[in-house]
Amino acid sequence: MSGARIDAIAIDGPASSGKSTLAREVARRLGFVFLDTGSLYRAVALAFLSAGVSRFVEEDPSVARILSSLDIAVTPGPTGARISLGGLDVTDQLRTEEVGALASRISAWPKVRMALFELQRRLALAGRIVMDGRDIGTVILPEARLKIFLVADPETRARRRQKDLESQGDSRPLETVLADILERDRRDRERPVSPLIQAPDALLLDTTRLSIDEAVTWIVDRYR
Repeated sequence: MSGARIDAIAIDGPASSGKSTLAREVARRLGFVFLDTGSLYRAVALAFLSAGVSRFVEEDPSVARILSSLDIAVTPGPTGARISLGGLDVTDQLRTEEVGALASRISAWPKVRMALFELQRRLALAGRIVMDGRDIGTVILPEARLKIFLVADPETRARRRQKDLESQGDSRPLETVLADILERDRRDRERPVSPLIQAPDALLLDTTRLSIDEAVTWIVDRYR
């Protein structure tokens, strides 16, 4: 990869640290494209579910078969990307809890990450983009002009996630949501390929006590 800087912002961090919310608003303020890379893993999860297989392991022959015929198209925009699977727009189907749970599991699989690497890389190299995920600053776009690593205490993240779930009609106890957050943290940090780590040149931003506007302004100020 080239060492030349690319006019882009990479935002990484654990689940419910505020990545997508902040990345979307930062992109809007700067007139950049926004891409939530988690939606790509959700698209793969949806492809698995659509094929009728959700309880299998990475070594299952079905995994290689589905990944080899994967047809994901991304239409980036300032407020987010539209995701197509096999020529059909599936963006609105990607936010279900079932898809999210499977996406969290398969995102640790090297075969899945490899299948999505070139697509993410191609979109990143176009520049003038804000990308959020777990490995943007370390793997996908290490040449980003600005890299941010978000953190927030687990209980704050759990409350944010609980609020999102409630908006979808899912009223889970905070203890259950917190346990899910901590388990996802463990998987993200311990996976053998592209684990969740802060890039050496990424700026750390703790969003625990910041409003969305304060956090967005902090990022935009440092970009400018």
